[in-house]
Amino acid sequence: MQIGIVGKPNVGKSTFFGAATMAPVEIANYPFTTIAANKGVGYVRSKCPCKELGVKCTPHNSGCVDGTRMIPVELLDVAGLVPDAWQGKGLGNQFLDDLRQADALINVIDVSGSTNIEGVPGKPGDHDPREDVKFLRNEIDMWIREILKDGFNKMARTAKMTGAKPEALIYERLAGLKITESQVKRALMDINPPNDPTKWDDEIMLQIAKKVREYGKPMIVAMNKADIAPEGNIELIQKINDMNVVTMAETELALKKAAEKGVVEYVPGDSTFTINTHISLNEPQKKALEYMRENIEKYGGTGVQTCLEKAAFNMLDLITVYPVEDENKYTDHFGRVLPDAYLLPRGSTARDLAYKVHTDLGEKFIRAVNAKTKRTVGADYELLDGDVIRIVANK
Repeated sequence: MQIGIVGKPNVGKSTFFGAATMAPVEIANYPFTTIAANKGVGYVRSKCPCKELGVKCTPHNSGCVDGTRMIPVELLDVAGLVPDAWQGKGLGNQFLDDLRQADALINVIDVSGSTNIEGVPGKPGDHDPREDVKFLRNEIDMWIREILKDGFNKMARTAKMTGAKPEALIYERLAGLKITESQVKRALMDINPPNDPTKWDDEIMLQIAKKVREYGKPMIVAMNKADIAPEGNIELIQKINDMNVVTMAETELALKKAAEKGVVEYVPGDSTFTINTHISLNEPQKKALEYMRENIEKYGGTGVQTCLEKAAFNMLDLITVYPVEDENKYTDHFGRVLPDAYLLPRGSTARDLAYKVHTDLGEKFIRAVNAKTKRTVGADYELLDGDVIRIVANK
């Protein structure tokens, strides 16, 4: 799974990325072959079955802290976006191309309104933060529309002559954006365009692009710099966007660094922290920590971890499943207990899990065993969050 972190310049996007990728535990064997300069690994938390099963787990592809599994997710920090990026302005082409493989987007905005639409810094309250949400949606919508339009007329005429379905036409154009056929069908059902695709004008194509973006690139708004936001700004964003989180990325980054140095005890996602009394601090340091504590207690945390988890579990509706080779000891062939945690879309089957682990397991699938109940299940068994599953396949 890949989450894109997007936004205009100077809103704290890179700070958010830096804070999110400072994992608090060592996680071995990341499931990503290459981490480029603008990519990193964050994590989402899920309840580990170890306590329920009464075992001590030995995680392999993830970490476990006191029964909470830390599951790696790939984060992509794209170039800052400015208006008309879809036409190539600024680093628009790079920004948009980087988003092709993102499953979900976190739109980091300056909810304090202290940066204008171009990202030029000012004072809190100078800019309406709602414009940041609206313009970013529009940029992505226009980008998708232009991809649709490229060569579309010729394809539409061919589809009309052959009787091909419009959804197949759109899916072919957008396959490189990690858009699924079911997402395209849902978009067309909402828009209900003319059956004849040769009659689709730019406005219809834009409506289709908007719906495809909503289903294929769901977006959560990180209302950053909330600690300096004028009263009422947060509520303005909440009225125009369904999925929002108050965030303070600078605070998250500062607390993680302080925790590394032993200055504070802080678990990412928590709504407070404690200062270690054996550490000597000067007055400015004490005031800074108290300021941070006051704000995260006010908002229930810094919001950075919450954003990642809402993207994974609310927007993408993922569940966590644990494959094993021994359903009695919950081990793999190395004897590691509950070694791997996989994120799968809700509704996935036992066969889907087999393919996720290895293509050969999926192709040679015979049956599966629910390790918690010891019951044999078939290929179409719908997985539940926290399932521990043994896959049985032909050798």
